[in-house]
Amino acid sequence: MKDILFKADDSTRRQFMRMTAGSTLGVGLLSQAMTEDVFAAAGATEEGARKRPTARNVIYLYMSGGMTHIDTFDPKPGSEVGGPVKAIPTKADGVFISEYLPGIAQHMDKAAIVRSLTSTQGAHAQGNYYMHTSYSPRGTIKHPGLGAWIQKLDGKTNRTLPAAVRVGGGGSGGAGFMESKFAPLQLGNPSEGLRNSKLLGGLSDREFDDRLALVNAFNKKFRETYNQKDVRAQKDMYEDAVKLMRSQDLQAFDLSKEDSKIREAYGDNNFGQGALLARRLLENDVRFVEVNLGGWDTHQNNFVSVPQRTATLDQAVSTLLTDLERRGMLEETIVVIATEFGRTPRINQNDGRDHFPKAFSGFIAGGGVKGGTVYGKTDERAENVVEGKLQVPDFNATIAYGLGLPLDKVITSPSGRPFTIAHKGRPVTELFG
Repeated sequence: MKDILFKADDSTRRQFMRMTAGSTLGVGLLSQAMTEDVFAAAGATEEGARKRPTARNVIYLYMSGGMTHIDTFDPKPGSEVGGPVKAIPTKADGVFISEYLPGIAQHMDKAAIVRSLTSTQGAHAQGNYYMHTSYSPRGTIKHPGLGAWIQKLDGKTNRTLPAAVRVGGGGSGGAGFMESKFAPLQLGNPSEGLRNSKLLGGLSDREFDDRLALVNAFNKKFRETYNQKDVRAQKDMYEDAVKLMRSQDLQAFDLSKEDSKIREAYGDNNFGQGALLARRLLENDVRFVEVNLGGWDTHQNNFVSVPQRTATLDQAVSTLLTDLERRGMLEETIVVIATEFGRTPRINQNDGRDHFPKAFSGFIAGGGVKGGTVYGKTDERAENVVEGKLQVPDFNATIAYGLGLPLDKVITSPSGRPFTIAHKGRPVTELFG
C-alpha cells in the first residue's frame, strides 16, 4: 500500500487522502473546499494606507442572473422603458425606488444606492466572476473573492468557525490563488444546518479519536515526504473540522433555535432563511456571509418574474435590516445587494429584458454608510451613465474601504504576479459619514 501511494501522482494522492479521511473518520465536513486548486500566497510587498474601519463584517446578497436596475433601484416613471412599474417615495427625502420594494424603501435612511455601475462583462459567468473578484477571468489563474481577502488581510475573529460562508451557491470568487483555508464554507439549504458535522451513528468519541490517530499515523510519512502547502492544507482542514464538530459554535448553523415568528418574518424560502442564517453567523463572529438569490435572467416575462423575485428580496432584506438594527449589529455590518449586470431598457418581443452591463445599480446599507444617499445617475432611459460612472472594482473597493482594508497592499501569486483586493479600484469615500 505504501509503495503504491508514493508512486501515485499528486491528484491521485489527494483523492486518496480525502476518501480515507471520509470513510475512516466518518466526517465529510469542508471537503468541498479542497476541490479548488490550491496555490501559495506570498507575503505582501506593500503595506498601503489603512483607514479606521466603519464596519467589521459583510452580508453580501448576490442577485444571480442580472437584476434589472430599471425595475428595482433606478426606476424611470413616465418613460417607455419603465414598463408598468411605478416609483414610490422612501424614508429618505427625494429618493424614489420601485414599487416592488416597499420594505426596503422604509430603510433608505440608512442605505445608499449606486445608480452608475458599469461592467466590461456581459455574460453571466464572466460577469459573476468580475463582480466577485474585481478581475476579468483568465485561464492561467483564479482570483480570490472578498471573503478570502478579508481573512488574508484582517484575520479571523472566531478561531473555530470559518471566516467566510456562502449560502445557496451561485457565486464565484473562492480562495483563488490563496490557500484553501481562505475559501468560504459552502452551504446549500440554510434550514438543514451544517451537514456531515456529526459523528456517524454508533461511533463513540473514543472510537473517533482512535480513528483520527490511526489516520495521522498512516499519513505521517507521506506528509513528511511531501511537505507541500496543499498537503498541509488538507491536514489543517480536517483539524478545523474536528474543532468545529466539538464546538458550541456549531449551534450558529441551527435555525431551529430561532423563534418561529422571526423565521416567518424573513420569508419561508432559502433566501430569507439564508439571510437569517447570515445574521446568526455574524453574531458568532463570522466575518463575511454571502447569500444567493437566483432567477433574475428575465429574457422573457420580465414583469411576471421580477415581482416574484423582488417580493422575496424585499421581505428578507427589510427584515434583516430591522433585525440587525434592533440587535445593535447594523453599525458594524455592511449589507450589500449586488449583481453581475443590469437589463436592457428596451423591452424585447418576449416582454423581457436582455443583458445590459453598460449601466446597473448596487445597494449598500449599514456599516457607517451615509443613509439616504444616491450616488451616480443614468439618463432618462437608464441606458447611459451620465454622472459618477463606477466600475466594478470601484464598487468592491468601496466595500473594502468601509472595512478598513489596505487597498494597495500587494499579495503575490505563485507565479510572481502582484494582486490587490480591488484591482486598482478607487473607493467612493463620500458614501460614508
